[in-house]
Amino acid sequence: MAEVDHMVAKWITSNMIYIILLFAVLWLLKTKFKDLRQRWFAFFLHQVTKKPSAKLEEVKKDIFASLGSIVSHDPELRKNKAIKILEIGVGTGVNFAHYPDGSDLVAVDPNPHFSKYYNDNRKKFPNIHSCEVINSTGEEMDMIPDNSIDAVVMTLVMCSAGDNKKMLQQILRVLVPGGKFYFMEHIREFDPEKHGLKQKLQDFLSVTGIWPFLFDGCYLNRDMLSLIEGTGFSKVTAERFYAPVPYAFLKVIEPHLKGIAEK
Repeated sequence: MAEVDHMVAKWITSNMIYIILLFAVLWLLKTKFKDLRQRWFAFFLHQVTKKPSAKLEEVKKDIFASLGSIVSHDPELRKNKAIKILEIGVGTGVNFAHYPDGSDLVAVDPNPHFSKYYNDNRKKFPNIHSCEVINSTGEEMDMIPDNSIDAVVMTLVMCSAGDNKKMLQQILRVLVPGGKFYFMEHIREFDPEKHGLKQKLQDFLSVTGIWPFLFDGCYLNRDMLSLIEGTGFSKVTAERFYAPVPYAFLKVIEPHLKGIAEK
């Protein structure tokens, strides 16, 4: 035993520099990895969205078409034929182009590294009254008053949210009576007979943690429709479809869910 202990001690002594480096790397990853992952994800989304896909923009245009017909609960906004919108997971601000003129936008996003891209983008849309991003999640937005929002918009957020049930309850809370929740999310493959391999790939990349690791907590195998329908909205109109994703490596997120839920 003494000989073994001596060998271990000798090995530790001779490899001390590598042991120290290993602990330093582990400490760095533990304390800084979240920040690095968020920085990477913000940069990645900026790169893939700075030139919008025409086909995908047509899909969004169709989803958000009725935003222009909403009558605001706020007298001042109503007088100006404008509405108050809350966007959860605003990211770089890719939905600005679909908001009615004069819209008063409240923006929430948990990733602080989107702010630069968001601020650069909103300068291109002076017709939208947008605030600085509130750095929080959709689950934790108590700073937004009850019954204060005409429309909530959320695109590609529920795949990475920590508690979708709580977030949907928050959405229901902040919407005015009759207010609308617009959503578009990528989901688990819904036609396994035709696309069984894609479904298996989604499950593999999600369960192993590979995809969430690369894309800031995003899971490929969620389907949110039943959760939305069970939240307490008075009406939910939704459709599963295949989105025209612009890059081959994103084909795995082709299955989508879109719709409108009314309070």
